[in-house]
Amino acid sequence: MKKKKILTGEQVNQAVEQAAAKQQAVEDFLLEAKLVEPEKLTEAKAQAYGLQYENLTTKKVIEFALNTLPTEVAENYKMVCFDRESTHIKVGVIDPDNFKAIEAVQFLAKEQGLFVQFFLVSNNSFTHVFRQYRSLSKEISVALKLKEDEEEERKEQQKKEEEEIEEIIGSAPVIKIVSVILRHAVEGGASDIHIEPMQKEARVRYRIDGILRTSLVLPRNIHEAIVARVKVLSNLKLDETRIPQDGRIRQVINGKEVDFRVSTLPLVSEEKVVMRVLDVTKGAPTLEDLGFGGRSLATINENIKKTNKMFLVVGPTGSGKSTTLYSVLHMVNKEGVNISTLEDPVEYFMPGVNQSQVRPEVGFTFASGLRALLRQDPNIIMVGEIRDSETAELAIHASLTGHFVLSTMHTNSAVGTIPRLLDMKVEAFLLGSTLSTVLAQRLARKICQHCKVEDAMPDDLIAEVRQEFERIPKEVIAEEFGDQKFEKLVFFKGKGCPRCGNSGYAGRVAVAEIVDVNDDLRHKIIEQGHAIKDDDIRESQIFISMMQDGIIKSLKGLTTIQEVMRVMRD
Repeated sequence: MKKKKILTGEQVNQAVEQAAAKQQAVEDFLLEAKLVEPEKLTEAKAQAYGLQYENLTTKKVIEFALNTLPTEVAENYKMVCFDRESTHIKVGVIDPDNFKAIEAVQFLAKEQGLFVQFFLVSNNSFTHVFRQYRSLSKEISVALKLKEDEEEERKEQQKKEEEEIEEIIGSAPVIKIVSVILRHAVEGGASDIHIEPMQKEARVRYRIDGILRTSLVLPRNIHEAIVARVKVLSNLKLDETRIPQDGRIRQVINGKEVDFRVSTLPLVSEEKVVMRVLDVTKGAPTLEDLGFGGRSLATINENIKKTNKMFLVVGPTGSGKSTTLYSVLHMVNKEGVNISTLEDPVEYFMPGVNQSQVRPEVGFTFASGLRALLRQDPNIIMVGEIRDSETAELAIHASLTGHFVLSTMHTNSAVGTIPRLLDMKVEAFLLGSTLSTVLAQRLARKICQHCKVEDAMPDDLIAEVRQEFERIPKEVIAEEFGDQKFEKLVFFKGKGCPRCGNSGYAGRVAVAEIVDVNDDLRHKIIEQGHAIKDDDIRESQIFISMMQDGIIKSLKGLTTIQEVMRVMRD
C-alpha cells in the first residue's frame, strides 16, 4: 500500500501495531477504521498477490455466466463467475490463499471444458454479484418446489380432477410462476410471450428483437394450471377450452403499468397462450430513434405538413408499422389541431390525442368508428389498419374532405400498396388525388455497439451486394457517405458480449423505402393503375429500395448484411 501511495509508511506501521493490540487482522482493522476504501485495498492486495483486480459493485451478470458456479459452491468458496465465453470463464475470489477452493472451481470448470481466469474482488463486489442468484431460474425452481410439496398434500386430500385444478389455480406457487414469467418478459424487453405445451414438458418462449428464444422449460403437468391462472387474470372462461379466446391483463411491474394482450388457442390436447407485451406508459420513439434520417426523414417531414392527404405505413405483421405511425403522430400533435384515432389495440397513450379502441364484437369496427370520427370535427385521423374496401373508401373520402389520414396496411412493398388499394375498389383518380406518402419497412436487429467488429464475407455474397449497391443513386451515396470511396465493401457484426447476452445484437432498426406521391407519380397512378411498377417510381423521384437502405445501414455498422437478407426474405 506504500507503493500504491494509499497510506504513508507511518500510517501502515501504526495500523499494524493497533491491529496487533486488538488481535485483529490488519486488513480488517484498516476497513473498520475507514483508513482505506474497500476497493482501493482490494486493488492493492491483488497487486501484492500478482492477480488481476475487478470491481463488480455495479456489474449486472448475465444468468448464463452466473449459473456456471452453483449457488452452494459460490456461497461456500466465496467465489462468483461474472463473465463467460465459449472457452473460458472469469471468476472473482475473496481469499486467494484458499487453494482448495481454487482447485475445486478449476475442477468444476474443467468438467465443462472451460479455462478459469481468477480475479481478486472485494467483499462488496462478491455480495453484489451473489445477490443476483435470485434470477428467473432460481425463482421458478423455488416455486416449483413449493408446487411439488403442495401436490403431495393435495393428492392425499382430494381425488377428483376438477377439485385438483381449482386447488392449483388458487395456490401460491402457480401465481408466483405466472408473475415471474410476466415480470421477466418486461425486464428482458420481450414483445411477446409464448406458453406452449410440448410432448413431455411445457415451454415458455420470449420474442426479443423479433426472434423467439426459449427461456423456461416447465413440467408438463403444470401447463394446464398456468393457462388457467392466465385465464383468471384476463377474465376468460375457465371451462371453455374448445374455441380461441382473447383477453387483456394489466399489471404494475417495476413501478410502471404494462398491458398483456392475451390470446388462447386450443391445440390437440392442451391450450397454447400467447401474450403481446404493451408498455402503456412508454412514449413513442422519434423517427431518428427508429433509424430514419437523411432524404427519408426529409420526405416524411415535408409530407406531414399537408392537411388533406393520406400517409400510409405498410409491411407484414411485426414490422414496426404501428410504432412508426405513432412517431409520425407525435410530430403532428399540436395544440391547434384535433387528432382522433381508431386502434386495435392502443399501444401508446399520447397526451392531447383522442384515442379509441375498436371492438368488433359489439360492432365498433374500423369502418363504423371512422364514420363516427368524421362527426367529431377532426383535423387528423389515425386508423390503425385498412383491412377492407369499406374502410379504404371511407379513408379516401376523409382525406378528400380536408382531413389528414394516417393508417397502415399489410403489403410487402411501397409500390405494391397502390394495386392493393385499387383491388379494394378505390378509384384510381381518387387514389392519385389523395395518397401522399407510402412508407414500407421491416425491422432488422441492430449490432451491439459494445462488441462490434469487422466481418469477413464470402465473395459470392459480396458480389451480390455490390451489384445492388451500384444501383443506389449517386446523390444518396453522397448524402450518406460524403466522399468515401468503396473499392472494398466493409461490413460489421457483433462478436457477442455480456451486454447483449452473447447474441451480437441489441435493439432493432427500421429498414425502409419511401414513395413520395408527387405530381408525376400521381398522373402515372391515374393513367396506369394496376400496371404501375418500381421503374415508374424511379422515373418520378430519387428512390432507394428497402434492400438498398439495408445495405447502407449495414455499411454504416448499424446492422449486419445477414440480418438485412433475413428480413427481406421474411
